[in-house]
Amino acid sequence: MSYCVHCGVELDATATFCPLCHTPVADPNQPPDLRAPKPFPTQRGEVAPVSKQELALLVTAMLACVALCCGLLNVFLKPERGWSLYVIGAAAMLWLWLVPPLLARGMHLLLRLLVDVAAVALYVYLISLDLNGKAWFWGLAAPIIFWGGAILLLLGLVLRVYRRSVITSLTILIGSLGVFLFGVEYLIDLWLYGRWDPSWSLVVLTICLGLVIPLVIVRRIPSLREEARRRFHI
Repeated sequence: MSYCVHCGVELDATATFCPLCHTPVADPNQPPDLRAPKPFPTQRGEVAPVSKQELALLVTAMLACVALCCGLLNVFLKPERGWSLYVIGAAAMLWLWLVPPLLARGMHLLLRLLVDVAAVALYVYLISLDLNGKAWFWGLAAPIIFWGGAILLLLGLVLRVYRRSVITSLTILIGSLGVFLFGVEYLIDLWLYGRWDPSWSLVVLTICLGLVIPLVIVRRIPSLREEARRRFHI
């Protein structure tokens, strides 16, 4: 039994160098046994990458089976209600979220966002079919969904420019949340009352501005910025 002269780790009889600190083994009284098997693999192995097409096919098959089984069950269980539309819509939404980006890694941000927004709109539309609510879908739900998609698109484009700054990204996220909720209340008021009567969204927007202003100040002053990075490890 021998030990490394540098770090003291116990060495195997076949070791020619320390596996921990890579110090060469030089023991004239006990030369390395080059014929005995090594205690660890000497060749580096790698796991073969998973085929994207096979993974996409597996996800598609799983979601399709769930949607089909629930659709058939709906025929025999409470056929007067289209409750299976909720499951089918969720499966379709998940498929649009997972499979196209998996098959097209270089998908443009705008195209990917359009697919995601379309998936959410499709799901809500299927719910409106079960609830006989096409009016509220086109008058309220669809505008809110597309308004959120527009905010996300703008947010993605801006964060691509400022993605290296955590403070700037946090500032943009908080500001975007306030603007989104402000627009949501505007759309709700137009749908319910036919006029805009701002109330709670102004409170949320004020809170967001109250958080954004100090972050902007911290971002502008180098000493405060470095102190925030040290304090919060960002």
